[in-house]
Amino acid sequence: MTPTVFNRDIGLDLGTASILVYVKGKGIVLREPSVVAIDKTTGKLLKAGTDAQKMLGRTPGNIVALRPLSEGVISDYEMTERMIKEFLRKVSGFHLFKPRIVICVPSGITEVEERAVIDAGLQAGARRVYLIEEPVAAAIGAGLDIAKPCGHMVVDIGGGTTDVAVISLKGIVESTSIKIAGDQFDEAIVKYIRRKHNVLIGERTAEELKVNIGCVFPRPEEKVIEAKGRCLMTGLPRIFSVSSSDMIDALEEVSTRIIEAIHSVLERTPPELVADISTNGIVMTGGGSLVWGFDKLIEAKTGIVTHVADEAISCVVYGTGKSLDMLNDMQDGTMNLSRRKQMRS
Repeated sequence: MTPTVFNRDIGLDLGTASILVYVKGKGIVLREPSVVAIDKTTGKLLKAGTDAQKMLGRTPGNIVALRPLSEGVISDYEMTERMIKEFLRKVSGFHLFKPRIVICVPSGITEVEERAVIDAGLQAGARRVYLIEEPVAAAIGAGLDIAKPCGHMVVDIGGGTTDVAVISLKGIVESTSIKIAGDQFDEAIVKYIRRKHNVLIGERTAEELKVNIGCVFPRPEEKVIEAKGRCLMTGLPRIFSVSSSDMIDALEEVSTRIIEAIHSVLERTPPELVADISTNGIVMTGGGSLVWGFDKLIEAKTGIVTHVADEAISCVVYGTGKSLDMLNDMQDGTMNLSRRKQMRS
């Protein structure tokens, strides 16, 4: 019998905004938004991923589209389990053998949250679940050699959390995980537009503004685009103009919080490793790192050369995929490198 991909080890980047699945020997086989649509009457899962995302804000009363992950962790256990199961079914079809799965988690995750991720993976059909912290996976995916006694700093800005970590000898020396990331950028844009233009815009419009003209550092040339929303005075549709300077103002508070997190990690890092980071520079990964000028802002505030990794959005899942090669060497059932805790199979 020809083995299905489900007989292979699988890497899962379980993100607040999107889920990426990496199958050993095949690479990234699935990239979908972390959204599910369910029928409230029957509890049936109707859609998951892109199809469900299209329903956000557009569903009738009996259908609800929701994100089962919030701020980097599971907020709805049952829905997360069903979503993982659905995505694994998409990449596998019929299978005889349960796979081993490596799942990414934020560096600041609690033991209770860890257990929820492991249980969700096992219930979704995994033979064994391993965890790897997102900054470690991001560093591996960005091509950094973390095995040497040399300090590297990674800033991973995802959808729900920003992880800042200093890594040396395959472990995290200092880290912090804050619940300020891509989703909070969108919220900040919604609040700013409401305050300045008295117009209410949706989540998807805010994300489009962030992607198209969003910036946290002055652009060489000002960009202006038109957006649509609902006027709060009249309740009618309204078209208005938004500039890249508006985006700097809108995102100032959230970008400052991320800069403060980087400073706090640097302050706690041993001097020898800070010297290494000064030489090696800071590496940014995750979708949030693609907001224009973020690398320039960090460089201006820290004095350390900063660059965005190639394929920044996929670094975490690539690192998770590369870690699949190490599974046979892990005796304790966890890839959570800086903790080495025993996890049940």
